[in-house]
Amino acid sequence: MSATITSAEPTPSAPAPAGRGLSALPRRLIRPGAAALSGVMLYASFPPRTLWWLALPGFALLGWSLYGRRLRAAFGLGYLAGLGFLLPLLVWTGAEVGPGPWLALVAIEALFIAFTGMGIAAVSRLPVWPVWAAAVWILGEAVRARVPFGGFPWGKIAFGQADSVFLPLAAVGGTPVLGFAVVLCGFGLYEVVRQVLAYRTAGTFPRRAASVAALAVLVPVAAALAALPLVDDSAEDGTATVAAIQGNVPRAGLEFNAQRRAVLDNHVRRTLQLAADVKSGKEPQPDFVLWPENSSDIDPYRNPDARAVIDQAAKAIGVPISVGAVVTPDTGPLRNTQILWDPERGPTATYDKRQIQPFGEYLPLRSLVRMISPGYADMVRRDFGRGSEPGVFDLAGTQVGLATCYEAAFDWAVRDTVTNGAQLISVPSNNATFDRSEMTYQQLAMSRVRAVEHSRTVVVPVTSGVSAIIQPDGTITQKSGMFTPDALVAKVPLRSSLTPATRLGTLPEGLLAALALGGLGWATARSVRGSARAGRQSADAR
Repeated sequence: MSATITSAEPTPSAPAPAGRGLSALPRRLIRPGAAALSGVMLYASFPPRTLWWLALPGFALLGWSLYGRRLRAAFGLGYLAGLGFLLPLLVWTGAEVGPGPWLALVAIEALFIAFTGMGIAAVSRLPVWPVWAAAVWILGEAVRARVPFGGFPWGKIAFGQADSVFLPLAAVGGTPVLGFAVVLCGFGLYEVVRQVLAYRTAGTFPRRAASVAALAVLVPVAAALAALPLVDDSAEDGTATVAAIQGNVPRAGLEFNAQRRAVLDNHVRRTLQLAADVKSGKEPQPDFVLWPENSSDIDPYRNPDARAVIDQAAKAIGVPISVGAVVTPDTGPLRNTQILWDPERGPTATYDKRQIQPFGEYLPLRSLVRMISPGYADMVRRDFGRGSEPGVFDLAGTQVGLATCYEAAFDWAVRDTVTNGAQLISVPSNNATFDRSEMTYQQLAMSRVRAVEHSRTVVVPVTSGVSAIIQPDGTITQKSGMFTPDALVAKVPLRSSLTPATRLGTLPEGLLAALALGGLGWATARSVRGSARAGRQSADAR
């Protein structure tokens, strides 16, 4: 007996085989490294790059990282993928306030991807697992778009697909269906590789599993091709000539708020120049003019001089202007408002931004933030309030829907302008705070996806760029440079028909979420049955 015990115990003095400790650690790092790399590939698939296809191998690599993993390991792998994706994607959030808010935002948002990774690992042993796993990813995006503080949908996979073959699916079911197709195809690619390797190892061809893998790749592509007839840029309700004004700011960064009169004057000056160009025949007469968000940070209702110069611009161009203003009532919150400014009657209708940006336009948990960063809390001294009604302006007979800046990331905020009659969508924005970062290109890609999703021309007037005119098929026909004054003038198609995505609203997302929950429930039930069976076998063995 003593001999048996001696042989079972390790001998402390015995050296480990040469290289074992060195090789074990790299092997242990392969899967975490692959998870982080998959996130980096997802980031690289986003604008300003046109490498949309990188999302497919990115999800294939993520699938390999998570397939069959235990839940605890999957959480960590998912978190690494989230960091690889979101750290570079959202670096612009710290452009003017330092790395603290950026790192805090990423640390929190990556948790959603970590929990999504757990869900993907849980369903990875189910039949046709790529379908369940892709639905779990969309469920994760749906939750992230709603909580906390109203959600943060920036980085939805659909927003990186403005140049992709899958884009027509946005007209079928919006960003959830478009994103689902991309994720399914990526996981399907991994499953194809997995089945090929299994065949090479076992020597037998698993026809059913191989067919599922092939369909996971081919069906999304076929569906996108079938959806092409939904992408239409023809003029159903005639055309309108629209002008988007980019006045520019005195300098990039938060300091421009201290020079808000100069920002207003820049937009007035560029509109007056456009009026002169129209008079000389250099430019066509626009039917209406769109100014960006924060083009007048001076409240024209309270400041006669601001009102006077806006009136001057409107009378000179002779058509209505949608003016982005900060309205400062005596009491209560500030308002980020679009004002319909008539050349004869002055300010008439208004639209107050409804989806306001937490920690930017209002400060949740103010007392806690003040303890952590008093300077940052002092920057947001007075919160903005939310509007309650969809924004649709009648601009010279054209129904123009308004989704102000950050709202373009939220499905509902764009959709309900169309269901309320918008023939054209305007996304007035102010990106000067984020300097020359990728943020403006990421936001422009969102607007391109929205154009296809709702089959509407989308006009993006921005204070400092990039302003653009986007056709209903998602193509950009005009765009400005960064930090240069400009005026984009174009005749654009007006449309009133509704795409399936517009009609269905949140239904596709709800169905995909239900599919994900069903898969998670099935996986849980299988795990419970497996544990019970193992327990019985152990009891029988005893």
